[in-house]
Amino acid sequence: MFLMRIAGFLAVIVVAGGILCYLFTGQRRYLQLAGRVAKWALIFVLLVFGLMILERIIVL
Repeated sequence: MFLMRIAGFLAVIVVAGGILCYLFTGQRRYLQLAGRVAKWALIFVLLVFGLMILERIIVL
């Protein structure tokens, strides 16, 4: 669980950094990087939550 928190914080930092870099430089590659990281972080979170729900269903 601790590693997932660290991964989440790193994802938030990368997304925020990408948005800030885009705002300062105007280069779209930073915005694209932030979007890619946000997309994969969301997919990972949904997968983990789905597995947690599946575990709860199996235990019941």
